Amino acid sequence: MDLELRHLKIIRAIDEAGSLTRAATSLGLAQSALSAQLKRIERALGGPLFERGRHGARPTPLGELVLDRARVLLPAMRELQEQAVRFANTLEDLPRFRLGGTHGPLLGGLVDQLSVLHPHATISTLTSWSVEELSELVVAGRLDFTLVGTCGESTPPAADQLVWRTVARDPIFVMLSENHPLAEEPEIELERLAGEQWVDAPGDGCFGDCFYAACARAGFTPSSVYEMDTSGCVHLVQLGRAVALCRAIFPPTPGVVTLPLAGSPLSWRHLIGWHPASAAAGAAPAVVMHARQVHRDAAGRNPWYAKWLAAHARFGTAS
Repeated sequence: MDLELRHLKIIRAIDEAGSLTRAATSLGLAQSALSAQLKRIERALGGPLFERGRHGARPTPLGELVLDRARVLLPAMRELQEQAVRFANTLEDLPRFRLGGTHGPLLGGLVDQLSVLHPHATISTLTSWSVEELSELVVAGRLDFTLVGTCGESTPPAADQLVWRTVARDPIFVMLSENHPLAEEPEIELERLAGEQWVDAPGDGCFGDCFYAACARAGFTPSSVYEMDTSGCVHLVQLGRAVALCRAIFPPTPGVVTLPLAGSPLSWRHLIGWHPASAAAGAAPAVVMHARQVHRDAAGRNPWYAKWLAAHARFGTAS
């Protein structure tokens, strides 16, 4: 494996946090995923970078050597990227919006709004399940804005390089077949779903850990969690083969119902990010406003959620 800048960022984050647990939280990763990445990096470099014990993680002599180089390379590369972004954007005379996003309804809605308001602008989109990938593309100047989500209050990627604004905060709902015995309930306690098969869409970040932690607090461990794309998730739920977690703005879909979980044990922050040195940064306040309107419209199209929001003021579109 070739060493990359993102690997140096991981090593620096572990050193600054003093433990893998705190570093995983700051990076928005599961601890198991961070530990696996560190092992791959250590194999590539030929030895352990940290001594891990009761008091956290301390760099080894090899780790100190790598950290010394990282402290020089990372700021230099960041400066180079910022200069390149500024240079690239001076070559563009026509207005454009290069948008990225994870799979969901907000990206399409934002394209629609911008197309109406800027009919002569060039608009392009890129979707990915990986929040890390999308953030790296914005840092590199290949995207102007990206729409992503984080579990609860988790820190978004590249928080030291990108500007992030909250579009909305939604609870996580559960999706059931319309024929499920609990489909008529106003809300469902998570523990009542202990015997269900689960299905979820892929993605990086800590959402999987947050879900398992919520299940543990409810007194159970999910027996199995299938992973597939959104259409596959919906199909299994329609068949009654599984239940799924979904964002509260998930649009009404034949054959399924989406219901709130009692106490809102899981939540999702919709974020939009951009590079402060990009030419697009000047348009950011307007783009944020449009993204929030898209969320407001999406929430209004889900009657269950619109009713639920009226009684839960801490959720919904940011102001």
